[in-house]
Amino acid sequence: MDDRASAAKPNRPRLSLHVPEPPARPGQEPDFSHIMVPEAGATRCPDIAEPESALRDLPYGLVRVLDEAGRAVGPWDPRLDPDTLRAGLRTILKTRLFDDRMFRAHRQGKTSFYMKSLGEEAIGAAQALALEAGDMNFPSYRMLSWLMARGYPLLDLCNQIFSNERDPLRGRQLPILYSARDYGFYSLSGNVGSRFGHAVGWAMASAYKHDDAIAVGHVGDGTTAEGDFHEALTFASVYKAPVILCVENNQWAISSFSGIAGAGATTFAAKALAYGIPGLRVDGNDFLAVYAATLWAADRARANFGPTLIEFFTYRAAGHSTSDDPTRYRPEDEASKWPLGDPLERLKQHLIALGEWSDERHEALTSELTAEIKAAVKHAEAIGTLGVSKPNPREMFEDVFAEPDWRILEQRREAGV
Repeated sequence: MDDRASAAKPNRPRLSLHVPEPPARPGQEPDFSHIMVPEAGATRCPDIAEPESALRDLPYGLVRVLDEAGRAVGPWDPRLDPDTLRAGLRTILKTRLFDDRMFRAHRQGKTSFYMKSLGEEAIGAAQALALEAGDMNFPSYRMLSWLMARGYPLLDLCNQIFSNERDPLRGRQLPILYSARDYGFYSLSGNVGSRFGHAVGWAMASAYKHDDAIAVGHVGDGTTAEGDFHEALTFASVYKAPVILCVENNQWAISSFSGIAGAGATTFAAKALAYGIPGLRVDGNDFLAVYAATLWAADRARANFGPTLIEFFTYRAAGHSTSDDPTRYRPEDEASKWPLGDPLERLKQHLIALGEWSDERHEALTSELTAEIKAAVKHAEAIGTLGVSKPNPREMFEDVFAEPDWRILEQRREAGV
């Protein structure tokens, strides 16, 4: 039958399967010519009360505030005071210095695993400062800067990363999967797809209780290809959940480039259109743009206008984790060619342009933070590093359920602890 069908339509072209490929592979020149970067300040800033039907151009734009000279321009300028800008700079720098220290600790065998936030630090830093203390973040891997902005103790971070007997999570999580409810940081999960569902559910509960706290959830670009993403957006839209749903489009999901998740067909912000949710596309390396977009979405949520989907357009400059070698799947110097620059340098130049910072002050802050991190690491190392000291094994059976399940009791008896 197939032969007859083919013979009857000799001019029909044969089908071919499209498999996306990144613009450049190792050994080739980095190529970002397909990325259109609009002028800073060019994207309009609508009123939060505008209906979604009037906002459908925004997912195809790019909210930018900082221009090439380090000036804040355009309608999205949040007009932050110098103290807030310096707090953001301090947070980004502290995160970067801590990441470098922990990466070296992994190479020295002091921890089993680590993931750096390099290039994406502005997102967590700006959101932690823009949102309120009672709000809850359902983070992805690269949100350490949120904890840094909110003053989470460095010693607790080090103890968990070293998996020692003072690990605040008592060995129940991987080294970088933090949990800090008092800091608005919900338990991190290796199953990143769960983030949006949890954030939407938490936000719905807050609305059901007539509370005033909102939720923010984070996934990577690769996670948008999973069913959890679409289920969460459906619930958020139907129930107008007070939630900010953020896609960190850092161009790479481990070794798969963003095109495999659909970046070649449309923007990730535009996926909001099918659900009747406003979508914003934001320069994730621009601290001021991240702050302004987060505040806009938070104001909408608090006014009962419902959820917002934000795509933070950024670049993962480091490997996916200490287990990853990015030179095997992308050009070695690709990060240095990213057209939206480095969030740390851009915020620093903005403060210098305002006359509120200098290279000398930056060097002094670097020395201060390096000493603070060094002291915390030294303290944690004295307690123990990987394999040197461990939480008591009996604690893995505790705090699992409010009332111990019989199976937990049996397993603990068999373990003899």
